[in-house]
Amino acid sequence: MSLIKTAIVCLTAAIIFVLVQGQGSVQPNCLGCICEASTQCNVSVGCHTPYAGAYFCGPFLISWAYWADAGKPVIANDDPNRQGAFENCVNDLYCAAETVRLYMGKFAADCTGDGVINCEDIVRVHKIGYSGCNVNVNANDAFWKSFRTCSARVNVD
Repeated sequence: MSLIKTAIVCLTAAIIFVLVQGQGSVQPNCLGCICEASTQCNVSVGCHTPYAGAYFCGPFLISWAYWADAGKPVIANDDPNRQGAFENCVNDLYCAAETVRLYMGKFAADCTGDGVINCEDIVRVHKIGYSGCNVNVNANDAFWKSFRTCSARVNVD
């Protein structure tokens, strides 16, 4: 089963790489592992409200505010101000990956304080936010366990 899961993660990373090749500093394998940790990269997860005031959509579980901060990217020929443009974008693997890439272009930070911005920092900004990304994370949390497993499997720094 582990071999199958590795193959799926690598395939997801390859697809993301092809879709966003050369479009920023977030490594494709890093995007793949964030996607894997968020929803097992389930492109049919849709949108949900896990608690009052929260609304997350797509394989990366992106909020409206995150999407807006990223510059409201949209699928070709869509209008970012159209109702439903957010959901259409973040439920699409390419547009969702582009949203993460654009967000990180604005807000990536050295969360670990080691002087470099790498995937560990990117995932912290994605999950926690740039203003609190230096906090300790619960290593037993399903998201972080999944991310660590994936990043070790595909050798993401």
